[in-house]
This record gives sequence, structure tokens and C-alpha cells, in this order.
Amino acid sequence: MKPPRVVVVGGGWAGLSAATTLARAGLPVTLCESARQLGGRARRVLFGRHGVDNGQHLLIGAYRATLELLEMIGVDPTRALHRRPLRLDMHDAEGSRLRLGASPLPAPLHLLVGLLGARGLSLQARWRAAAMCARLARRGFRLDTDTSVAALLERFRQTPSLVQALWEPLCLAALNTPIEQASARVFLRVLGDTFTGTRGSSDLLFTATDLGALLPDPALEFIEGRGSSVHLGQRVTALRLEGGAIRGIVAGGEPIAAEHVVLALPPHAARALLAPHPELKALAERLGRFDYEPICTVYLQYPETVALPVPMMGMLGTSGQWAFDRGLSDQPGLIAVVISSRGPHMELDNAELVAQVEADLAALFPQWPAALETFVIREKRATFSCRVDIDSWRPSNAMPIAGGWLAGDYTDTGYPATLEGAVRSGLQCARQIIAEGDAPQRA
Repeated sequence: MKPPRVVVVGGGWAGLSAATTLARAGLPVTLCESARQLGGRARRVLFGRHGVDNGQHLLIGAYRATLELLEMIGVDPTRALHRRPLRLDMHDAEGSRLRLGASPLPAPLHLLVGLLGARGLSLQARWRAAAMCARLARRGFRLDTDTSVAALLERFRQTPSLVQALWEPLCLAALNTPIEQASARVFLRVLGDTFTGTRGSSDLLFTATDLGALLPDPALEFIEGRGSSVHLGQRVTALRLEGGAIRGIVAGGEPIAAEHVVLALPPHAARALLAPHPELKALAERLGRFDYEPICTVYLQYPETVALPVPMMGMLGTSGQWAFDRGLSDQPGLIAVVISSRGPHMELDNAELVAQVEADLAALFPQWPAALETFVIREKRATFSCRVDIDSWRPSNAMPIAGGWLAGDYTDTGYPATLEGAVRSGLQCARQIIAEGDAPQRA
């Protein structure tokens, strides 16, 4: 019996993880991507002579699914990623506000001791931070009822200075949602994976190259090397249903037959394909409930001698929250400043935003010369808004029709909108299809 044909719609990290896993299992896969390159919201963009990322990303050691996927497609994580023990350096215009690093002890003591020894915080603040994490660890970092991150921090009596210097920047980095609206349940899942895994789970993983070379390029070679196909610049305009089951798609005005279709698209894009079908109306309406948060990344090319004191530095009291030194990606002098979520910066044009970020960096590093070149990337729908009770309407991978599937960081992975969340979703989806074998009809 022939293996079922699968069409994956969308070549972001969720679609690529699904397609590579299916191709490895011997299922014929056709991947359709409307853009001229793979990677979705984590792809290569040209800036001068550099290939930079469509938004600066950071991986951590707890991203096990992503690391396993890279190894599966032949990427050596020890070469493609620079692994560094956790270190958080938070600065404002007056100097260092917080310095926190993992101790050499086993997990989770390495982080608890690191919190107790953090510089720049009062003894009371350090004790309350460590006590909160210890109590949450005993609960498995689980909450019976979801609440906002702000309310959780208030419950555990975290001091205002601690919230400003540590918890709020971490929440924005992980969930891209303000702490007043952000889901504490999802935040704790990330915190729990960081605390309760191995000591390396809290490591910071910086890319040695751009994101395109990390996953999209080798994934394309992997998929095509196993007899499957990837079509770039091919927009899928409709789903083909018959008898309550998926029969394929329409792309470029032509039908493509398939027993399984994976929509690895953002919620609003998947909804547009689902809405015309009565069987999928309720699911389409569910996807319509998602809101989105932006991310702006400002790249500034300085002379090659310019460097941050650490690969990643937190910025307090400024427009941006984090600055990354791209010297680790063999791009000396290139600094990436990330501005997460909503804010007044969204009302500025690119020239005004660059001027504000340059002024912020000049206040932190007055000895730096002016930037030679700048580049702004705005993703208005960078992530879904990871607000309280978001888990209650995140859909599963399986659609309510045979052969229909969803993949994406917004699906029910338990994780926020991160690269790890996208990869987990694609892997989960592919494994369910493989488990169904040649029988797409669900009981």
C-alpha cells in the first residue's frame, strides 16, 4: 500500500519541522510556501553585506525539540550554536543594575544560588526571588488557575525593583506580552523547563550564523534529498474537501491531491482557508480570537572594534529591552536591539526609531562612535498575544475533519510563540500523521 501524500502549507519553522519529520518517515511531502524563501518569521534578511535575522532570536538549552530537529537534518548544534552559561546583565544610563549568573552547582541549585548571589539587588529582593522559585519548583511550576504574570509576582511579594530589573524583561523576552496581560501559566512552563531540566537547560544559545543557515537551508536539502518537493512563491488559495475529509489544496489555480494537509500558517492566514467550509466554521471562529503583538529589531552597524561587554545585555529605562552583539555570528560591530510588544515606539517612523535607539545606546556607551548604517525590521504580527487563559482556546493539531491538521506556535503546545513552540507543534503534528499510517479517517 502506498504511503499517504501530505501537503504542508507554510515554510516557517513549524512547517519545516513537520515536513522534515514526515520525509524522514518516508511519506511523500509537498511543501508550499508563498514567499520566495523559507523560514517564515525567523528567516534570513539582507542588510548590506550581512545576512541578518528577520528579528533577533535567542535559543536556550531547554529547547530540546529544536536541538533534536537540527541534529536530525544534519546540523551539528555544537558548531551552529555558541553555548554560554546563563548570565543576565541589566544596565541603565547610570550603569549596571543587575548581574545574575548560574552557579556551577547542579540544577536547580545553580539558579537558586545564582539568584541569591545576584548583584544590584537588595538582600530582601534576592531572597524573595529565590523563595518564589523554590516554592514554584515544589509545585512543578504549575498553576491550577491561570492569572497574569503581574498578579503572580504580587502574590509572591516580588519587589518593584526586582520586577523591573528581572521579571518584566524575562516575561517580554519569553512571551512578548506585557506582564499585566501575560499568562503566568505559560510563563511558568518556560521557567520550569529552565529550572528543572539539566544544568544546561538554562544555557543561552547564540547562533553562529543567520537563522536561514541554521534551519531553512539544511531543511530544504533534507526534504528534497528524500524525494519530496518544496515549492516557493506558491500561494495556496483553497482547501479541497469531499465527503467530510481533506482531498488536497488549490495552489496557482491548480489542484494538488493529498490525503493529509497541514496548515502551518499563522492563525489569521489559516482562518482564511478554513472559513469557506461549513465543517470548519467553528474552528475558523476560534482562530479569529487570537490577538497579536509586534516586535521591532533595530540593527546598527558600528566600526568593527565596537562590542558589547557581553553577548546579550538587558536595557532598562530605554525603548529597547535587549541588545545583542552579532560578533558571535561573525558580524563584528553589528548590534541588534530588540523592542518587544506594544508601545509608543510603534508610532515612530524608522528614522525616529533609529534616532531613539542610537541615543539610548549612546547614554549607555558614551565612548561609542556614531553608527555607520542602520536597518529596522518591524513584525506587526510577530507573535500571538500570550494573555491569561490563552490555553483554553489554543487548538490541537487535528482538525475536526479527516486528513486536516494545524501546525504553528499558537497550537496547544503549552509553550509561548517561540522557535521551540513552532518546532514542537510541527513535530507533534507529523508524529500523529505517521501514527495514522495509511488510514486518514479518524474514529
